[in-house]
Amino acid sequence: MEKTKKQALLADLGLVAVAFVWGSGFVASKNALDSMSPMMLMAVRFTVAALLSGLIFRRSLKNISKETIKAGCVIGFFLFTAFAAQMIGLQYMLAGKQAFLTATNVIMVPFIYWAVKKQRPDQYNFVAAFIMLLGLALLTIDFSVGFSFNPGDALTVLCAFLYACHIVVVGIYSKQHDPIALTVIQLGFAAAVSLTYVFISGEFTLAIPVPGLLNGLYLGIFCTFLAFLGQTVAQRYTNSTHAAIILSLEAVFGSLLSILILGDNFTSLMFLGCLIIFIGIITAETKWAFLKPLFLKTKPENPEKITEI
Repeated sequence: MEKTKKQALLADLGLVAVAFVWGSGFVASKNALDSMSPMMLMAVRFTVAALLSGLIFRRSLKNISKETIKAGCVIGFFLFTAFAAQMIGLQYMLAGKQAFLTATNVIMVPFIYWAVKKQRPDQYNFVAAFIMLLGLALLTIDFSVGFSFNPGDALTVLCAFLYACHIVVVGIYSKQHDPIALTVIQLGFAAAVSLTYVFISGEFTLAIPVPGLLNGLYLGIFCTFLAFLGQTVAQRYTNSTHAAIILSLEAVFGSLLSILILGDNFTSLMFLGCLIIFIGIITAETKWAFLKPLFLKTKPENPEKITEI
């Protein structure tokens, strides 16, 4: 079916909504951590998302192969470890700051893929990596006390790396297995490991305050299940450049919402670091392809035949 302008517009609006919801997830996570441990929050989030996806896409799980289950568990491992690092790290830092640090995963992906598939990144990826390092320095280093790098910063950079690994393995396995089945399995794996951990560690509790429970449900339903589903559907009707630019707004929304809702205090250097990282993300994701039409000039085939009306 031919894509229409209306479908493309609706798809772009849908991606904006996804970016906004993902950005709001940093605020919801920060609020939820006031009521429960990071691993208990993950257990709530992934259990809700896994149950919803399993119920709605249960037909995709019929006659599933062992290879698909294994692939889904590998993807789920990276999903779980990435979010574990993120949730634990969020206890030590501003939500908006973490939003930008997490977004650096898009710059890491080509280099991880290079290591796995031996496909060298292009010049834009190398430029983006340099820009990212500059932005990271401004965003994370407290120059007033010297070169300090707090535990939250380190864990969030680890989260970005693990999520970049997650993106790479999804790209590899989704070409060999049913993507919907892989999604259900990875969410189920993350939920199972989270629940196992909180039971063994004694962190499991049903006595969760209502605000914390509501934030956890929001993360599971909107930021995990519906957001991933919305991204998949929307990207069928828009080009990858638009999708990359719009989804990169997740970091922007995360920072703005953390300032407006949580009252995060950003310094001028942190703002500059966020801006530089955003430029790096756009460079890696789009290679500035969206600017090319502005520099292309169309010339009439036979200028001499043009007359004034």
